[in-house]
Amino acid sequence: MNDDVRNIVLGVAAAGISAALGWLARTYLWKRKLRRKQAFFGLPDNSESLLVVNRDAGGTDLAVHRYDVFALLELSALIKDCGAHADVVAQDVARQGFGERTEFCVGGPSSNRRMMAHMSAMLPGVHVNIDSSEPGPVRMTYQIGSERYRLEKGLSEYVLLARLTAGQPGLSRPVFLFCGQTAITNQAATRYLARNHERLARKYGGSPFVLLLKVVNSHAYGPDVAELVADVTRAAQAPLPTPSAAPNSHRAS
Repeated sequence: MNDDVRNIVLGVAAAGISAALGWLARTYLWKRKLRRKQAFFGLPDNSESLLVVNRDAGGTDLAVHRYDVFALLELSALIKDCGAHADVVAQDVARQGFGERTEFCVGGPSSNRRMMAHMSAMLPGVHVNIDSSEPGPVRMTYQIGSERYRLEKGLSEYVLLARLTAGQPGLSRPVFLFCGQTAITNQAATRYLARNHERLARKYGGSPFVLLLKVVNSHAYGPDVAELVADVTRAAQAPLPTPSAAPNSHRAS
């Protein structure tokens, strides 16, 4: 074998080794990213999850608002990316505990009984006015601790995005809540989670969190413009203040 042939063989071998090492490195990084995503959502390979569907608050009991359907589709894509499976259940027939399977619960307490149960059990510091006799600007007002957030439909709408666990972090599957004042805010919260789950995983790890988001000018931008108002975890998990403490009210500027 002359020097030219030897150099060609060595070059091909070096290129092959470099390609193999690069492929191994990319595979390792992809798997590590996937494992982190699976851990955050509580969705290991071939695991089962629960998608709780709400009803259209302005329609019949069997109807689901189209924006809520879009929200479920976005969640289904997340679940599929984790290599898990989803069982879709209506809000009025989801009679089981939490912690055994990851749960994604969509809709406010006026359209989702299971959401109402979760909030009563795990978010005592949150009150949602669902009294149908109240005037439009007052109904669906969110009180979180001593703060109130009013709905201004199409202009300024609020939604709670929460990741909660039944027991100690890491010992049970999480429950994700998407509790919005309107259907479009539910989709905005699922989209926010899909876009920011890596950052949220780095910040919170397996710890519970409750975030308040504001959807800005949904008439023009749909569910795409969602701003983080505050991390309200502490206020949401503490009992509400006594009625004598006058809460502040927030409106769109």
